[in-house]
Amino acid sequence: MPTDPRASGFDPRRLVARLRFRHLQLLVALQRGGSLRAAAAELSLTQPALSKALGEVEAAFGARLFTRGPRGLSPTPRGEIAIRGAALLLEELAHVGAETWAEPAITLVRVGAPPFVAQGVLPEVLARLVGDGQTVRAQLMEERVPLLVTALLDGRLDALVTTYPAEMPEAAGQPLRFERLFDADFAVIAPADHPAARARRITWPRLAGEPWVMPARSSMVRRMMEGVFHREGLAAPQPVVESTSPMSNVRLVAQGIGLSAVPAATLRGAPDAQRVRRVRVHPPIPPGPVALVYRASPLNPRLALLRRALGLDG
Repeated sequence: MPTDPRASGFDPRRLVARLRFRHLQLLVALQRGGSLRAAAAELSLTQPALSKALGEVEAAFGARLFTRGPRGLSPTPRGEIAIRGAALLLEELAHVGAETWAEPAITLVRVGAPPFVAQGVLPEVLARLVGDGQTVRAQLMEERVPLLVTALLDGRLDALVTTYPAEMPEAAGQPLRFERLFDADFAVIAPADHPAARARRITWPRLAGEPWVMPARSSMVRRMMEGVFHREGLAAPQPVVESTSPMSNVRLVAQGIGLSAVPAATLRGAPDAQRVRRVRVHPPIPPGPVALVYRASPLNPRLALLRRALGLDG
């Protein structure tokens, strides 16, 4: 299988010469609206004009990008690829425009991370990244990993520093690259006066009947906890409280609501850490790898600045 598209007869210069940014807007509008009528209304075009423009786009790509059916337009597999690329290019254009119009001109690096990485790891990294803040600035999105991956694929983020979402790149259908940074440790915690906090060693069956404060079902910590319960032949307990913030979970445990599992780094900075204790549970929750995650293409010069701040270059 050829790795260079030109080896199969594709010439990227044809796209550069024939595509316009309005064509990219058209692709996104068609995918969003699902019909010529809806896209024409969004772009303030007549349907004949939009149909003509779609023909120009398909001629530039040399492939049919949409099929017409009784329910409107549906993207072909090639169309889905073209739409995804069009959305990325439009997002990048908006970002470059904002950087150029800023006073003074700046480079804005957009980073996504789950809360425990954002709070425990990134402050030092972002301090190195922005320096004096005159030429480089940072924008941080704290969210759950699935939402971060979506933002990365949509072009709204330059990179993630996150727990490794191994199954998501395949589901997204878009190549991502991962550079492993470190392994994060996780701790089961209980209120300071809870019997589990005083036990020298405790097993998961003894904890299965306890009330639990758990992160969201889609989070890595939740999946790892459920995996431990299942490996012990146990059904994972249903949480009495579900919370996405590790800091909030420490506070909820300190209030006596139940047990929880949080990144070990969270305990070092949580205001209520003195009111909870680590539970010596066996087997422990396995460490989770944290990685720098970014799109394989197109080349993003802002990524080099973040890699340097993370100590990956030089």
